[in-house]
Order: sequence, then structure tokens, then C-alpha cells
Amino acid sequence: MDAIYARQSIDKKDSLSIEGQIEFCRRYASGDVRIFQDKGFSGKNTKRPAFTELMQAVEAGKIQKILVYRLDRFSRSIADFSRLWETLQQYNVEFQSVTEQFDTSSPMGRAMLNIVLVFAQLERETTAERVKDNYIHRFSLGAWPGGPAPYGFDLVKVTDEGRRVSSLAANGQAEVVRWIFAEYAKPETSLRSIAKELTAQGIHGPKREAWDHVTLSRILHSPLYVQADENVYWYYLAMGLQVQQEPETFDGVHACNVIGRRDRSRNKYNTLAGQLLTVANHEGFIDSALWLRVQEKLKKNPQISRANAGKYSWLTGLMKCGKCGYAVKINYSKSEDQFYLICSGRSNLANCDASIRVDLRELERQVAAQLQGVLAQCPPEEFCPDSREASEELLAVEQKIERLVNALAESSEISAVYISKQIDKLHKERETLLTRSASPSTHSSRLDFDAASFEEKKLIAAEFIDRILLDENRVNIIWKI
Repeated sequence: MDAIYARQSIDKKDSLSIEGQIEFCRRYASGDVRIFQDKGFSGKNTKRPAFTELMQAVEAGKIQKILVYRLDRFSRSIADFSRLWETLQQYNVEFQSVTEQFDTSSPMGRAMLNIVLVFAQLERETTAERVKDNYIHRFSLGAWPGGPAPYGFDLVKVTDEGRRVSSLAANGQAEVVRWIFAEYAKPETSLRSIAKELTAQGIHGPKREAWDHVTLSRILHSPLYVQADENVYWYYLAMGLQVQQEPETFDGVHACNVIGRRDRSRNKYNTLAGQLLTVANHEGFIDSALWLRVQEKLKKNPQISRANAGKYSWLTGLMKCGKCGYAVKINYSKSEDQFYLICSGRSNLANCDASIRVDLRELERQVAAQLQGVLAQCPPEEFCPDSREASEELLAVEQKIERLVNALAESSEISAVYISKQIDKLHKERETLLTRSASPSTHSSRLDFDAASFEEKKLIAAEFIDRILLDENRVNIIWKI
């Protein structure tokens, strides 16, 4: 049986409707035809309902040929289509793009397919690069770079040096943010106690009705609320950020903003080095002294450092409730020598009725077997520490120390605390580099998941798995690949 697949992300005047695509493809179909259509879905990935149903029909041996109006209706990604093409070949399914006049039943058709796909991918990546450049440019000007307004703000337009740019203006939720900072600065309060109080008062969170410690932590870490003065400047300089302005630009009135790619395999709140900091064009409403006290408390907060997180399983952090989306935590009963998986939305917030009856160790065994299969397909890696690279790292650390020592002479008593701590940390990093560079070695190896350490398994799992949804005794693994 032939299959026709049609897709349209949004209605445009210059784009052919799904109905038009189907009628056009019917001219080239033979015999019975099965229709699959996705409306309102992008072609940049394969997470589309009808598309998933189509591939299931292919794997069931029900489809002999797939017809599409144009190749980009099927896929816009080279990586995705390469995997899909392997599946089609495995099940002897032909593929035809009717307007581009090629199909995979001939060598010329397969060659044309690859060429067209390369240009489709190039167009998408070029567009993404332009969006990224515009985002960074708006950020460097102090404007709001894009996206929804953070909690406590509304999006507004302001005139800055003759240009109309996006900015933020405090709204009624700003009073809630002020209360959160003031409460958390008290020695006896915790993120959990504040979350419970806000939820009990019926104050809605940024995305959910209930509050949790993760949402609160993001707000408390954000520089978008602080009235940034020189103390905030020196604080971020000591953290290793690239600062776009001089200290005097931090006027104690305007807030600041941070952008940059974070390493999600580490603590995202303590890996600021290399990110960009700029003074924003909107005013902050949290006093800098209060904001800095909160940052110091957050550093000492075990919920943020999470030194013991994941001690029961290397899947901790990946398991989510299939009903409410909150994290699934692990409880251990010594008397029963048994692990229990519990939805944190149910235990902490009482807003979910999920009952998870999945055996943790069996889940680990099943996931480990799949990860081992993935790693078996990866090429072996060669490890060769370069003494020149180690020397460059050592020089970079020494330059950071020198820069911070110079900054220490100009800093206030508050910021001197942060800078001194950073200097001590860099001295320890310097000693580690000196020790490591003394014993170079070279070897090739293939990753073996079963032989990996507990921490290595956590890193490997996080690299390949987006999340694992658990609902009663059902498991759904969402892969990144």
C-alpha cells in the first residue's frame, strides 16, 4: 500500500495546504492509499503524531511507498532523515518527492535526495544562526534579548538612543519577589518552607499553581532583580564572568543580565565562568546588599549543592512523574531493604495522585542494557593529554589570579570576600594542573557502561536520555538521540 504524508506548521499565503499536498500526491500513487497528516507541527524533529503512526506502519510491513509533496514536509534535518532512510531501506520502502521529481527507486533519485536535504538543513541552520546573533546583539545593548518576561516583570517597549527596544517593567508580582528575597535572607527559613507558604496562600507560581524549591532557586539566583552596583560587579568578576562594562556603569539602579551556555552535567548555578554579563536597560528592585546575602546563603544551601544527590541510583534527576511532570524521588526502607519511587508533586505539594510501582533495580538493568547497546555503536576514543594544552590552561589560571588580585585592591569589604574565595579556588586548581601535567599518557578505549563508575554512569545517562516518564508500572524513555 502507498502512503501519502502531508505536513503544514502554520497557514501561510505562499504555502500549499495539507489538502492541496494530498491531492497533488494522489496523482502519483497507485492502488489503495493511506493518508497521514500533521497540522501545526514543525519539520525540525520527528515528534509528530501522524508521522509516528506512519513509521509504525512502515515497521509493521504495511507500507510499500511513501509520497510527499516536498522533501521538507517529511524532514528538515539531515541527521533525522539519515536514520529514517535506514529504516525505510530495512523494510524495503520506497520514497518519492513528487514536486522535486525524484524517488529512491533509482541511484539518481537517491543522489538528488541527499543534495536537496543538505540545502534544506543549510537554510535552517543559517536562520538559527541569524536568530542567535540578533539575540546576543540585543543583550549587549542592555535590552531584553527575547522570550517571555520573567516572574515579576512585564514586557514593554522603550526608546534607547533613538531605537525602540524591548525592556522589562516591574508588575504586581514584584511584591512577591521582594517578599521571597527578604524571607530567604532570614537564617531560619528554607526554600521548602517558602514554597509551602506561597502555595498555601494561593499565590500562583511562574508556570504552575504550586511552588517548588527549583522555581524559587531560579528567581533568587537571577540578576534581573538586583539593583546592580559595584559590589555586584566584583561578585560576578570573581565568579569568572566576562563583564561588558566598567565598574562605574553599575549604578545601583539598573539590573543586570547573564547569558551563556551552561554545562548541565554540573551544578548550573556554580558554573558561571565564561558567561557574559551586561547592565540591563530596566531597573532592579532588590537591594544589592540583600541580593548578595541571598547568594551567599544559596551557596551553603545543601538543596543547591546537592552533594548527596543520586546516591541510590544513577537515574536520579532523569525520572519524572508521567502525570504531573515533577521529579520522582527515591525512598529507601532499611527494615524492608526496599526502594520506593515517589512523585515529589504528590509527597511535597499534594497536587498529584500518581502511584508508581516500578522496580528501581529492574529499571536500571533495562536502561543499562539499552545504553550499552548505544555505546557499542560509538567509535573508540583516543586520549592523549597534551603538555602544551596543560601549559595553556596553567597560564590562563595564573592570569585569572593576577586579574583578581588587582581587582581586590579596588574592591569594597563585601566584594573582597567573594574575590578572596575565588583566588583560593584558583590556587588549588593551579596545583591540580601542575600534578596532572607531570604524568602524560596515551591510550584508546571504548566506553563500557557496565564497567563505568557510579558517577560516570550518571554522566553517560544524562548525555543520552532526556527524561524517563513513570506512571504506575509503565515506563517511557525519552531519548536525546
